[in-house]
Amino acid sequence: MVKKFKKKRSDAAPGISTASLPDIIFILLFFFMVVTQMRDSELKVKVKTPFATELNKLEEKSLVNYIYVGRPNDRYKDVYGTKPRIQLGDKFAEVNEIPLFLERHKTKVPESRHGQITSSLRVDGQVTMGIVQDVKTQLRKYGQLKVNYSAKKRPDEDKG
Repeated sequence: MVKKFKKKRSDAAPGISTASLPDIIFILLFFFMVVTQMRDSELKVKVKTPFATELNKLEEKSLVNYIYVGRPNDRYKDVYGTKPRIQLGDKFAEVNEIPLFLERHKTKVPESRHGQITSSLRVDGQVTMGIVQDVKTQLRKYGQLKVNYSAKKRPDEDKG
C-alpha cells in the first residue's frame, strides 16, 4: 500500500533571526562606555621623576592617589607662574587642600580597604624639598602614612 501523505522535511536549518542584533550591539557599546575608565587627570605640571635602583610596582591602582609636584607647564605659566605647584587630580591646589582630596579618594574605596590606601608622590627632580616636606606634613596630619615616591628605573650603566 502506498502512503498518500508524506511529510516534507527540509534538510536545511532554519535561518537565524538578526532582528535583535542591533540591540545586542548597543547593549555591549553601553556596557563598555560605562565600565571603561578614562584618564583621571591631565598633567598640568612638569614632572621628570628621578632615577632609582630599588623599585616596587604598585599593584592596585584603585588604592593609590597621586599627588604631583612640579613647575607648571608652559601653557599655565602665565596664570600660575614658574614656582613649583601641587596638582591634585586635575587641578592645581594648595597644601591645605590635601586632606579634602584624600577624603574624596577614600569615599571611592570600600571601608575595609582604607588602611591599604597609598599616596604616591610624583615629584619633579628639580623641585626643592620645602614643598615636598609641606605635602608630607599634611599627609601625616591626616593619618596617611603609606607614602610612595614615584621614580624611573635607572638605565643599566654597564651596557655598552
